[in-house]
Amino acid sequence: MRGAGHRSAAAPSERRRSGDPARTAALAVLRAVDDGAYANLEMPKVLRRHDLSGRDAAFATELALGTIRRQGLYDRVIEVGAGRAPADIDPIVLDILRLGVHQLLSLRVPTHAATSETVALAREHSGAGASGFVNAVLRRAGERDRDTWIADLTRGVENADDVRAIATSHPAWVVSALRQALRGHEAAGGEGQASLDDALDALLAADNEAPRVALVARPGLADVDELVEAGAELSDLSPIAATLPFGDPANIPAVRETRAAVQDEGSQLLAIALAEAPVEPAKPVETNDDAAGESTTPIDDSATQAEDVENEASESDEQTAGASASTTTGEQWLDMCAGPGGKAAVLGSIAHLRGHVLFCNESSEHRTELVRRTLRALLDDGAEIYVGTGDGRELGSEEPATYDRVLLDAPCTGLGAMRRRPESRWRRRPFDVAELATLQVELLNSALDATRPGGIVGYATCSPHPAETLAVIGEVLGARDDVVQEDAWPYFLDAYDEPIERIGTLPSVQLWPHVHGTDAMFFALLRKTR
Repeated sequence: MRGAGHRSAAAPSERRRSGDPARTAALAVLRAVDDGAYANLEMPKVLRRHDLSGRDAAFATELALGTIRRQGLYDRVIEVGAGRAPADIDPIVLDILRLGVHQLLSLRVPTHAATSETVALAREHSGAGASGFVNAVLRRAGERDRDTWIADLTRGVENADDVRAIATSHPAWVVSALRQALRGHEAAGGEGQASLDDALDALLAADNEAPRVALVARPGLADVDELVEAGAELSDLSPIAATLPFGDPANIPAVRETRAAVQDEGSQLLAIALAEAPVEPAKPVETNDDAAGESTTPIDDSATQAEDVENEASESDEQTAGASASTTTGEQWLDMCAGPGGKAAVLGSIAHLRGHVLFCNESSEHRTELVRRTLRALLDDGAEIYVGTGDGRELGSEEPATYDRVLLDAPCTGLGAMRRRPESRWRRRPFDVAELATLQVELLNSALDATRPGGIVGYATCSPHPAETLAVIGEVLGARDDVVQEDAWPYFLDAYDEPIERIGTLPSVQLWPHVHGTDAMFFALLRKTR
């Protein structure tokens, strides 16, 4: 005879046989993330596929992304309720349990609804046996609220940061890294251990909050007023941003047409900063008559932009052939690691308005194609932008002293974007930091080699980890005598042309979710000396 622990919370006649659309969509996102997808990219596709909008879309989004953010805590609760390690539970059943626990502990979903709907989801996707198991585990999970679970799970844990890791659902090494970052970037907000603890608690809490949807109006293609008329609200932080309180950004014409896009305000600000920082005039280069007719395109791009433009191949050939002639009067800008193209679009828009040229490089054909798609509206508007594939580490030797402005948005752990990319905290490992730091140093040296004397390099990461930010800058500056670091803060101005709140005294800019409301973007401004 089956025990009471196996009984459903709903009467047999009331039990749903399948999950509701919002929960089904959330499960689809979790399954895709388990297969390697990025939640923030997968979510809009799933919502469209399930034809969800309004409150249903908002609920599915919070259900999926919130579950991923707090997955570490929920897995501990599930282990207690199931009497077995999460690794020993069928992956799809585990994801269903995570969704159920999130509803019970973090959302205002009545217990009976959270349980019955999750059991129905299990019955539909894993059968009657799994549904009984899910019902039993959720009954155990619902016996305590989240604070009580945290107190029980952390009882006897002596290290305060280990407690924080469990309570805020961060890996312990990430909590340690964020503490180092706050200290290294002088972001504690005061003196002493208590102040650092307070800053760390605020940062960890911000990581678990759903970020507002920030939109960028790409200069010259769209303006903020157009986004506001479509339902967005003015941003106080970025002069080219608006925030969308609800709804699908894809319903906004400017977004569909790639004249605007979803983009964190911190990313917008650093692109603007690189464009606004002054470059010193280029020193005239003496040439002889024999060499005068020779020219090269800095990045080979035999198959350029926008596949839906008429006569694409011939137009691309004409653009590429004319690159050298057209860049003699304007500046040459480079986005060394341009994919998927958001910052390149801001830079390209500004460059286009000023009569400059932007070259975009990516290391893989797939990401190169993403850049082309992102830049479609700019290319259709006649912007002089060239997109190609190559190893950024080799650009400095292949094209020495070529560019006036270089953006190096380096590959990083993404620890500053955990609000938007919640799965990153579970995918990254401590050893990733050292491997990425080595790559970052190589890329930065290449970027500096590719920059002409008097030109500038903006080094950026979406991670505040000192090993990926301050240490990389320190290592490069310590090994070179042709580079100086300049104060980047004066070029970070808000929508009212006022200085953004400065944190610390360092010349590099570190933005914070709990202070600025952005991803934890890092930016250092380096000038190539003569």
